Amino acid sequence: MRYISTRGDAEASSRKTFTEILLGGLASDGGLYLPESYPRVTRAELERWRGLSYAELAFAVLAKFIDDIPSTDLKALVDKTYTAEVYCNGRDPARAREITPVRWLEPGLGLLELSNGPTLAFKDMAMQLLGNLFEYALAKRGEEINILGATSGDTGSAAEYAMRGKRGIRVFMLSPHGRMSAFQRAQMYSLQDVNIFNIAVRGVFDDAQDIVKAIFNARDFKARYRLGAVNSINWARVAAQVVYYFKGYFAATRSNDEQVAFAVPTGNFGNICAGHVARMMGLPIGKLVLATNENDVLDEFFRTGVYRPRGAADTWTTTSPSMDISRASNFERFVFDLADRDPAMIRTLWGRIDAGGSFDLSAAPYFSGLRKFCFVSGKSTHADRLATIRLACEKYGVTIDTHTADGLKVALEQRAAQMPTLVLETALPAKFEETLIEALGRRPERPAAMLGIEELPQRVETMDANVDAVKRFIARRVL
Repeated sequence: MRYISTRGDAEASSRKTFTEILLGGLASDGGLYLPESYPRVTRAELERWRGLSYAELAFAVLAKFIDDIPSTDLKALVDKTYTAEVYCNGRDPARAREITPVRWLEPGLGLLELSNGPTLAFKDMAMQLLGNLFEYALAKRGEEINILGATSGDTGSAAEYAMRGKRGIRVFMLSPHGRMSAFQRAQMYSLQDVNIFNIAVRGVFDDAQDIVKAIFNARDFKARYRLGAVNSINWARVAAQVVYYFKGYFAATRSNDEQVAFAVPTGNFGNICAGHVARMMGLPIGKLVLATNENDVLDEFFRTGVYRPRGAADTWTTTSPSMDISRASNFERFVFDLADRDPAMIRTLWGRIDAGGSFDLSAAPYFSGLRKFCFVSGKSTHADRLATIRLACEKYGVTIDTHTADGLKVALEQRAAQMPTLVLETALPAKFEETLIEALGRRPERPAAMLGIEELPQRVETMDANVDAVKRFIARRVL
């Protein structure tokens, strides 16, 4: 298995191993890595995989993408990651052992539980593995790495909890100042580990993400300070998320002749990109239901063919803040596949995006083939979130967070009678207390370990959205 850049320049398009792209993040041409071709899963493999535990399934899936780590080592890393102890949070032990159980709301409609990791968000599903992979690869090479990332809420805490105390790793995490929930801020900023550094950027998530991309594209600086990525621009994150689509499919079906729809709350296109990859591998996915909040750039594309990123002034601050994103990093991976994997086309399209523009594919020959990728889309507003949270509580007896509410709202609109629909849970509702109180008039329950987290001392540096300022901050703490 070798990997190529979506933008395909001479240096970046050389075939790379998994470990090389694990530690490298963005390609040197600014593109994103993808497998040279997607590994296919046979019907016989699907039959064998149906009865596997989560850790066993993760090993089977990831072995398709990773052939430069000995299989015994990879299995040990996966077994270390996916345990009931890591993904428990006080749940019933039997459900904890399932790692990602399905909670059925009614026949044919369920929640795929993904939020029982250490930071109560689906990002833990991949990030816990990434921390172990990084530590393993660095130890083999005798190297250190400085992780640079941007978060709209949950990626940052998941990365920091996965990397805290890891040998040879420092984490520099940018977040939008004042635009996350109090719980999200406390999860990140209260960490006192010496290898964790938080930077609150005055602006929106896209400003923070643009700084990260600019620094990664500064090749000399990236090399000198040994920078790596944990955002979903890192292919390992996406690969690890592919696993729970297989696990959810098996939980929702009795045979591999059936199809399943997955409804995915989406901001940066990473989570649903993993579903796209699973379908390309041969998993019988009938629909990928993309749900946005008021920042509906992706919904607009799938309805019209126009991809029109917004600036900071036109990016809404919403009550599903992890989706307050107007330039979706992983979308480039999907468009690469949509455009028949033509790197010249991607360079042209993203040249327009990087210059602050947009593109319109509605007249492109390959856009007419969008249907074969099985995407449908919709959006949700604050009023929709409140109504859906109340519906879930009153009709189904479950309390859901704001992002999962976006997914459930669009899932109900796009539901097909002939196939079960699984809504991918995004986070536990405790992370968004203010909106849950508005919707239900009460505070959601918290795991005991998270009680009073907002009262802990916080350690964070606030600065303007300035690339050079962030570079100076990193340089002072690395050398």
